Amino acid sequence: MQKIFLKYTFAIVTAAIFLILLFHFIFTYHSLKERQFETFNAKLEQVIHTLENNKTELELVSENLDEDYLTRAKAAAYVLDRMREVSMDVSQMVYLANLLNVDEVHVIDENGIIASSSVSQYIGIDMDDHEQTRAFLAVLESEEEGAYLIQEAMPNAAEHKIMKYVGVAREGQKGVVQVGFEPTRQMEAELRNTYEYIFSKFPTDVGEELFVIDIATGEIVGHSNGLDKEYMEKYYQINELPSDLESAFVREQNGKVMYVVSREYEDVLICAALSGTILYDKLLGNVLITFLYLVFVEIAVLFLLNYLVRQKVIEGIHQIIESLSSIAKGNLDTMVSVGGNNEFVQLSDGINTMVKSIISLSDRISAIIEISGIPLGAFEYKKGREHVFVTSGVRDLLEIPGEKVNQLYKNAVKFDAYIRNLLQNSVDGEKDVIQITDTKYVRIHMSETAEGCLGVITDVTEDVMEKRRMQYENTHDPLTGLYQYKQFKRLAGENVRKMSAGEVCGIVMLDLDSFKSINDTFGHNGGDKYLREFASVMKSMPSEYFLTARRSGDEFCMMIFGCKKKEEIIYWLDLFYKVLEDRKILLSETYSQKISASGGLAWTGDNEESIYELLSHADEALYEVKRESKGHYTEYQ
Repeated sequence: MQKIFLKYTFAIVTAAIFLILLFHFIFTYHSLKERQFETFNAKLEQVIHTLENNKTELELVSENLDEDYLTRAKAAAYVLDRMREVSMDVSQMVYLANLLNVDEVHVIDENGIIASSSVSQYIGIDMDDHEQTRAFLAVLESEEEGAYLIQEAMPNAAEHKIMKYVGVAREGQKGVVQVGFEPTRQMEAELRNTYEYIFSKFPTDVGEELFVIDIATGEIVGHSNGLDKEYMEKYYQINELPSDLESAFVREQNGKVMYVVSREYEDVLICAALSGTILYDKLLGNVLITFLYLVFVEIAVLFLLNYLVRQKVIEGIHQIIESLSSIAKGNLDTMVSVGGNNEFVQLSDGINTMVKSIISLSDRISAIIEISGIPLGAFEYKKGREHVFVTSGVRDLLEIPGEKVNQLYKNAVKFDAYIRNLLQNSVDGEKDVIQITDTKYVRIHMSETAEGCLGVITDVTEDVMEKRRMQYENTHDPLTGLYQYKQFKRLAGENVRKMSAGEVCGIVMLDLDSFKSINDTFGHNGGDKYLREFASVMKSMPSEYFLTARRSGDEFCMMIFGCKKKEEIIYWLDLFYKVLEDRKILLSETYSQKISASGGLAWTGDNEESIYELLSHADEALYEVKRESKGHYTEYQ
């Protein structure tokens, strides 16, 4: 027996270890995934925060520089307009540029030609010859006093170097004074706002990468490893990536799995990705360590149990077996007396009490079985005794969990409480009938006497299910499973009467558009499929707010209740139409279409209003929308 005990103990503990490992694996997997998601989310949040800060800095730099550049351009124009006797040769223009601390100074005459410049090779350039210079002709042609233009940094026409030009109209004569700058500070600020620069400031772990995808084009516009190669893997495709603030495992074209988290920012999707192999390695390492600890615990437990069983159990069990063997042979006057520990003493007393009870209970049990005439379970317990006498059918009929069986059978108080608790939850309309599972019902009949309690349990599943089936068929439409119109009116009327102050509800009458053409084209099977699909959309709405029914043919109705204001009714009705719009039904192997339905809405906040009046108003609204247009709902006016 000791070997058998250890064998089964080993099997149970081993099974428990693997079960624990399974739960640990699942928990650790979700925990690692959640931690990685939080890490990536925080990193992406920092990237977006940096982008916002750099964007603000760039705007401030550009604004301040524009004001400064405009001031210098006006100063150059002032000098040239007030000191016309000064020659404007190259040396003088260079002097003026140095005086104003600008890189270039140009004077554009009334013909749009650079007449004088601090850069000799620019003299004689026609401003109309290039897109960059042509923009300043608007200042030359403007009649507005003090007209000016601040041009963004771009390659200039002459040398294609990045320059920022500011031009102001001259006073007293037609012409433009233009100053140019190399926008170093602005370019540095723009550089700090690039994805490559920002990614370079965020260290990435092994197997981790950051990248940015243009949502409109699906193009990679930034990557932590640079943009010097093509990124063709599957997890770079915009349609494979998770949406904003979500995560997903995406498989590359070569089979490698990547864990990706994304954040939407303006018109791009910023993503962080990590090789799934790294996550799996962490997971397996954690599970392996746990497995080793559990194996060590199992060895220690088996060693200890082996010692305790040998020293504390085996000897006493052998004595009890000898006594039980004598009882089994018919020696019911045998007294079991085993010492050594309290459990054996209690067991000996229990066996002796049980033997005495068997003699008196056998006749009663036989009578119960004869009275029932059908498969049943029976139980009996006497006052002052802990043991409950039961037939094998009790456990099966009540489906008592295995861990509770001995606990209940050995304690009459707990067993009585268990039975009476079941009876408190009896099925409505059925005396002493309780529901065990979704498909099983039993009746418990108890008879109490001065000595104790006698009970019979019978299976009444077939009777109850037949009543339920008949009730369902009387209240539900057989094709769609929705309520029949008669039952709908009854339930809707109850909902209206139960409305508390401040609540509103709405009645919606619905009619499928062009349903006759569907029946004519695809036959009644197609029409029935169309009706069932529409009904499934109605049934998908939350039951705490929707009561749905089929009125007749292609006409349906629903009630939206439990709302505090009319806007909530409109919200739920809009949600219904949104789900309906997204639902397509395949009517043949090659043809599918969206379900279209017209609806009329009538609502009330008065719990005294008749449901028939609401239904009539909703019908009027439905007829109105059917006359004018289809595919949407309108409200009764």
